[in-house]
Amino acid sequence: MHEDEYWQAVLEKDFKCDCLFIYGVISTKIYCRPSCPSRKPHRKNVRFFPNCETAEKLGFRACLRCRPNQIIAEPHLELIQQICDAIAIQLDNPPTLEDLAQKFDLSLYHLQRTFKRIVGVTPHQYIEAQRIKRLKTNLKSGTNVANSLYESGYNSSSNLYEKSATQLGMTPKKYQQAGKGINITYTIELSTLGYLLVGITEKGICSIKLGDNIEELEHLLYREFHQANIHRDDLIYRDWVQAILNFIVGSEPHLDLPLDIQGTAFQIQVWQALQKIPYGETRTYAEIAREIGTANAVRAVGTACGANPVALVVPCHRVLRSDGSLGGYEWGLERKKKLLETERKECK
Repeated sequence: MHEDEYWQAVLEKDFKCDCLFIYGVISTKIYCRPSCPSRKPHRKNVRFFPNCETAEKLGFRACLRCRPNQIIAEPHLELIQQICDAIAIQLDNPPTLEDLAQKFDLSLYHLQRTFKRIVGVTPHQYIEAQRIKRLKTNLKSGTNVANSLYESGYNSSSNLYEKSATQLGMTPKKYQQAGKGINITYTIELSTLGYLLVGITEKGICSIKLGDNIEELEHLLYREFHQANIHRDDLIYRDWVQAILNFIVGSEPHLDLPLDIQGTAFQIQVWQALQKIPYGETRTYAEIAREIGTANAVRAVGTACGANPVALVVPCHRVLRSDGSLGGYEWGLERKKKLLETERKECK
């Protein structure tokens, strides 16, 4: 695994990587398991280690929440790991839920429920995520698209391209080139929330950011899409940008704009649930977790909200903590508070 894959495992709180590495946060000098439920650290503060001893020699101490230096028993963890291994072996011809239930002598209900509780997604979603992961690995290694398709378990190119729209965020060929050749047009407008940056591909909006500094917003965009062809044009897509500006001030409550975004199966589930929250209403992280069938994945829902690439269109600002407090917001709690106040006012 490379550091990008380690970081993705941390973002997804992937328990399957707990035995592979640990990560430390230099600002707190604490090291954790990848699956630790603690708040997502800033990537620049994260360092990866092969074991606890290495981290402790460098002055890090064990997290008191996930206790990475102790063995914590999970009664079904070994079983789920065996199921994941069985899926990996048969990824070119993935087993059905019935196949897995028969192989491990489980009822369909118990298999589905236990797997989703521990992994965070259903067996079917896990299989799709692993196929996409294998596809990415093959494409990065230089394997041509046709061979990558079949080695990843896709029986037709149409099936592959259908999945790529939401999980790769681009065609397999473009992904193989690390996004090189993708054209992104962006515009920056001054709004009541500060500067608004909107990045758009030929398929739809790929990025929406809010901030107080134009240069910082541009830097974030270029870092996110470092292989793309990016240019600024404040005249193109004016209708879309104006719709977002109107949304911010409360004069356009419903944004129905085309998107071109990518995410894990779990993130996509969360983002879709956020888009269903009615204008002027809020939900808690726990309610979103229950809605998508992962009641124990409250912190993972928070992480998915933080990873939302298109603020406002996917309204992560409408999610609160169970005690009614604001929780987190990538673009600052003052902006979150102002958005919610505007929506409540418009709904009176």
